[in-house]
Amino acid sequence: MLNLDFSFLNWDVVSGFVLKGLVFSVQLTLIAMVGGIVLGTLLALMRLSGKKWLVVPAAFYVNTLRSIPLVMVILWFFLLIPLLIGRPMGAELSAIITFTVFEAAYYSEIMRAGIQSVPKGQVYAGYAVGMTYSQSMQLIVLPQAFRNMLPVLMTQTIILFQDTSLVYAIGAYDLLKGFEVAGKNFNRPVETYLVAAVVYFVICFSLSMLVRRLQKKIAIIR
Repeated sequence: MLNLDFSFLNWDVVSGFVLKGLVFSVQLTLIAMVGGIVLGTLLALMRLSGKKWLVVPAAFYVNTLRSIPLVMVILWFFLLIPLLIGRPMGAELSAIITFTVFEAAYYSEIMRAGIQSVPKGQVYAGYAVGMTYSQSMQLIVLPQAFRNMLPVLMTQTIILFQDTSLVYAIGAYDLLKGFEVAGKNFNRPVETYLVAAVVYFVICFSLSMLVRRLQKKIAIIR
């Protein structure tokens, strides 16, 4: 019979083992989200440019990364980049670069759909008042595209937070790693993994509810 004991989980354990991992998971999520959206927007603009020399490499980048499991990309970056630059990068920095590059492929498709959702007549209206293509994109299209796709961007960010647990493969100290270390130190791995599952659920479910409320507000604005 399984004998569960959660009495060892106090603030000292949380602050000593778990908090450090939570901080890195949140940092990784936020950095990869911002970097991924910026790079993804650039990729989306390249794919919508109509210029083959921009469309082809952007499409290759997006389709390739979307076809490869994230854990494989994490391992490739961690093992191959140090060989190319001639020195180790560290698990945390490698994870940040990997997630930013990988998530950009997904954010790119979201932003591309958002840009295409803006009526072309608004772009032509920008031309009519003397705006250039880049000014129309910057001042008219992208703000609306970002607003329209904000719930989807947030949903992808929740998935990103869940995916940060995969950095265990390279030894980075994330939230899951914090619980794992605590479980090993107190010889209570089952309890710590159960609590870790609850923590991930609470965080992601709360964010999902926030996204749902945001989606309703955006629908009202429209």
